[in-house]
Amino acid sequence: MTKTLNYSYSHIWKVAWPILISLIMEQLLGMTDTAFLGRVGEVELGASAIAGVYYMAIFVTGLGFGIGSQIIIARRNGEGNWKETGNIFWHGVCFLIGFAVLVIALSEMFSPWILDRLIDSPEISSAAMDYVRWRLIGLIFAFVTVMFRAFYIGTTQTRTLTLNSIVMVLSNVVFNWILVFGKLGFPALGIAGAAIGSTLAELVSLVFFIVYTATKTDCMKYGLNRKIHFDWKKLRDILSVSVWTMIQNFLSVSTWFIFFMFVEHLGERALAISNVTRSISGFIWVFVSAFASTCSSLVSNLIGEGHTDSVPRLIRRVIKLAYLPVAALIILFIIFPEAVIGIYTDIPDIVTGTVPSLVVMCISYLLTCPALICFNAISGTGNTRTAFVLEMSALVIYIIFCTIVIAGIQPDVAVCWTAEIVYSLSMLLICASYLYSGRWKGTRI
Repeated sequence: MTKTLNYSYSHIWKVAWPILISLIMEQLLGMTDTAFLGRVGEVELGASAIAGVYYMAIFVTGLGFGIGSQIIIARRNGEGNWKETGNIFWHGVCFLIGFAVLVIALSEMFSPWILDRLIDSPEISSAAMDYVRWRLIGLIFAFVTVMFRAFYIGTTQTRTLTLNSIVMVLSNVVFNWILVFGKLGFPALGIAGAAIGSTLAELVSLVFFIVYTATKTDCMKYGLNRKIHFDWKKLRDILSVSVWTMIQNFLSVSTWFIFFMFVEHLGERALAISNVTRSISGFIWVFVSAFASTCSSLVSNLIGEGHTDSVPRLIRRVIKLAYLPVAALIILFIIFPEAVIGIYTDIPDIVTGTVPSLVVMCISYLLTCPALICFNAISGTGNTRTAFVLEMSALVIYIIFCTIVIAGIQPDVAVCWTAEIVYSLSMLLICASYLYSGRWKGTRI
């Protein structure tokens, strides 16, 4: 029996569900900030939308390096070259710590200037900078955690992600309760408290990973206990795959930031509605992302095992499995929209105004689901440069639509959210066509 037979529906789910639970827990990190700040005021709620996306545009750059490293780790794992996975891990940790320090310094220099010029409201601009300043400190912890995730997903040991995420979210809830509202003798810090709480939760997450890996993982097998000699050639090899996922992730979220800048010009209420819609969207996204990450890792493992011809069948199976929870959530959210929105805010006008945008967002996920899985499958083959070019094509279409419709016409918020449908449809057609062509076969990493 070949190893390929193990990539059944049950095996895919076995790898995917711990990733799914961990992503749900991490999504709760952002949901916690939104839920707490939604009870502080419209300015804080709107500012957290912009600041959250601004931070995410920076964070996903480092995450892109982790995704590229994960693809290489998965390939070496499939080949049975386990000690090399540890070597890749430690090179990634060294690189990302240095990258985090650089980003924090640059942000302190330029973020106030950037936010002042992009945001019309001085109140929102000031509040957003309060959030960004404290949140970016946590990049040092978050980027090292990225490499732990890359290692565990790449080697398909995903169960630890669940435990880690539960610890992180519970920590964030406690820290937010204390620092946002000023409990246990601490001052009420508002939006700054939400950022500090999330940063402390990232630190708790990192400590958990370190302890778990030292006590529960076969460090000798994977070369995690070896003293590495930093090799610039090794780093260049990792970057040859990772640099494209870094740029792609940054530009992808940056266009999301542009979307919020366009919406911000429609008013503070429109921005608050979009922030709630984004937060709810994130809950569906974690299901799609979990299966997409699983697909990327399994595709790379499958090619490492020498079973390239089985990749299309694997992709189809992942898409079918992903549609089950995604479709269920879409139906639930459309039937009970106000109950879902009420989790994030108790401001009546925002609850009512968010319903149409929520429906449009849900519809977009019928296309986002297969599109993101196909895209991650292409990345899993090692063709990260091609994947970058393909997504840039879809993002150009997205930006053109946003510029013409949102900035030009300035329609209702729900119409603005149709941009997600345009992007997902473009992405699906472009990526599916490339996979069908077979040009991805034969890539070596």
